[in-house]
Amino acid sequence: MMNLIQKLIGWVDERFPVIETWKSQMTEYYAPKNFNFWYFFGGLALLVLVIQILSGIFLTMNYKPDALFAFASVEYIMRDVQWGWLLRYIHSTGASMFFIVIYLHMFRGLMYGSYRKPRELLWIIGMIIYLALMGEAFMGYLLPWGQMSFWGAQVIVNLFASVPFVGHDLAILIRGDFVVSDTTLNRFFALHVIAIPLLLVAIIGAHLVALRQVGSNNPDGIEIKKNKDANGVPLDGVPFFPYMVIKDIVAVIAFLMVFVAIIFFAPDMGGYFLEYNNFVPANPMKTPEHIAPVWYFTPYYAILRAVPPLFGSQFPGVVAMGVATMIFFALPWLDRGKVKSIRYRGPIYKAFLAAFVVSFVGLGWLGLMPATETYTLISRILAVVYFAFFLLMPWYTKIDKCKPEPDRVTFK
Repeated sequence: MMNLIQKLIGWVDERFPVIETWKSQMTEYYAPKNFNFWYFFGGLALLVLVIQILSGIFLTMNYKPDALFAFASVEYIMRDVQWGWLLRYIHSTGASMFFIVIYLHMFRGLMYGSYRKPRELLWIIGMIIYLALMGEAFMGYLLPWGQMSFWGAQVIVNLFASVPFVGHDLAILIRGDFVVSDTTLNRFFALHVIAIPLLLVAIIGAHLVALRQVGSNNPDGIEIKKNKDANGVPLDGVPFFPYMVIKDIVAVIAFLMVFVAIIFFAPDMGGYFLEYNNFVPANPMKTPEHIAPVWYFTPYYAILRAVPPLFGSQFPGVVAMGVATMIFFALPWLDRGKVKSIRYRGPIYKAFLAAFVVSFVGLGWLGLMPATETYTLISRILAVVYFAFFLLMPWYTKIDKCKPEPDRVTFK
């Protein structure tokens, strides 16, 4: 039997490089042996992607992308489809958990300089994934056809109408109609279910290929490829399989415990994961008292509201919101520091990074609040802090006093 299996594997391997791929990507790919807690979130993001795709497939079996029946079909899934409520909560909770692990994954990159040479392209591809994920979440947010879904989409799409010269046509192109309607719902459904997931899978594949090419960063920010033994194996590396895979399994178990606890005990998370207005059917004739996007968009929404209109147009705020998302692409060239990792950075970078985190979290909370004068003033202050982190980076990273990097990785 063993000989038969070996012959079968050999026959397949001659025609498709299974063994070679397994070795290059798993057993002979060496990861730094000092990975810590922050290096779990990349793998967890991949896990959530699989959860979202599988749960989404089953949801589409009973969902109707029709303005007359969309909300009722969601209620049908929740009440009449066997285990439909569980699938819906898995998908809605997965959307928020996706952004939580992505934001923590990005924060790890900021801490340990994972965007620095030779990982510039890896970082850029990761940011493209982030933008595609935002588009996927925005398209999917409309599908329940609840009050907040409808009016949130109405507000966001209308922002594109503020773009000079082409704004009106651009908004019609996105909606497929002059208002958010059945046509918009069908368009968003097609993009959410087919187009953007295919794009995401392709870009994530490119991200993993780029990661294997340059190798993983580590908490010390030094390249393990610089120190190799006589066989060319990094002295500070361990095979990804089985060591890192087993380590990731621990994180997966812990993550799934939290994930399942949210699904069974607090699927709406107090209105943050599922807004209460979204349990009411969409009504184009009745505007909610306070319209706000789902929580993972609110930092950028707060920046949008913080910028005052110009000649009655919200276009300056739209530009600020766009720049706030796109400026991450410039990080590899803004950072002039002598070291990568926050372990060896000076106090200036640490202070700016802490201020950036405070501003991002603060803007996220303010984006959920009504646009009062006090909240708008605080939003403007935090928006200045947010942009200062990036725009002043060439200056403060250059003058910051850094500690010398070690020659080999360390454990802390």
